[in-house]
Amino acid sequence: MAIDWGCLLKESLGEFASAALPPTVSLPVLPLAVTRFIQKSNDPNVEMNDLARIIETDSGLTLELLKHANSASVGNHRRASSAMQAMSMLGLRPSRDLLMAIGARAAVQSKQSRLVNQSCFWTAALQKAIFAREMAGMLQADPEMAFSGALLQDYLLPVVTNELYAQYIDFIKMRDQRPIDICEFERQTFGWDHALAGACLAQRWQLPDELVCCLLFHHAGIEILADPILGRTPVAAVALSALLPDQLRQCYQGLEQLLLLEQKWPAFKFRAIAEKVDAIQEDSGLGMRNDFPLSRRCKLIFDAELTTAID
Repeated sequence: MAIDWGCLLKESLGEFASAALPPTVSLPVLPLAVTRFIQKSNDPNVEMNDLARIIETDSGLTLELLKHANSASVGNHRRASSAMQAMSMLGLRPSRDLLMAIGARAAVQSKQSRLVNQSCFWTAALQKAIFAREMAGMLQADPEMAFSGALLQDYLLPVVTNELYAQYIDFIKMRDQRPIDICEFERQTFGWDHALAGACLAQRWQLPDELVCCLLFHHAGIEILADPILGRTPVAAVALSALLPDQLRQCYQGLEQLLLLEQKWPAFKFRAIAEKVDAIQEDSGLGMRNDFPLSRRCKLIFDAELTTAID
């Protein structure tokens, strides 16, 4: 049964709008070329040449698209020298997904964050994206949608943690005193969470409804696998990726949940998947240093699991 993503979004977002955020929060803006590309690519009759010309109005976007198309991970033997050639090699949808991710990253990185290290943040985001793509394959869901959703799931965090710095410092102090997930803290403190705010802004950016749902539900936890509508979709794959560790420790017991999932789902080999994510990230060609491989981030809990098994 096909999912009406637009209807699901309307029901889930309710009356919330970005205007509900504090006026002190300066929301990021997508680069103009990305906005125009997304709008134009929604036209089923659009010509690839027209889309390529839009990309080429932004030299940074063109360079990133060429770099990815020519990277070893894509596996092409010929090299692209123009946006048109790069899009032909990658395909329209992968090109669009890549440009959305590049645009969101540029929009967020244009704003400095006092709490989030941008390099570590985007490294962890890429780990989550690769992990989500692996999960989508196991769920027989769209792997590229899962990748894009996981890469963008927390894109608003560097902005809101900076603009509302004092409150998020309280989250870190509270988290050290008692377990609390970031969305729970945000709802208690602000009346909204970054998943809701990020989905709302993404909808305003006219990102695809399915992708917006990936952002909206990314902190649903492993329980989403039992959801009759979302349990076998990219949304579920993204929600699983959100349980992985990052510098803010958003989901306090996320790793424990993944270990529990491993016990209930024999095909889910957590350590092996983490090692595969590291290998793929190493060869990704996306220019993100991997100083903290996923297997290293998870090492303590893997070691604890091994010790328990030996005992």
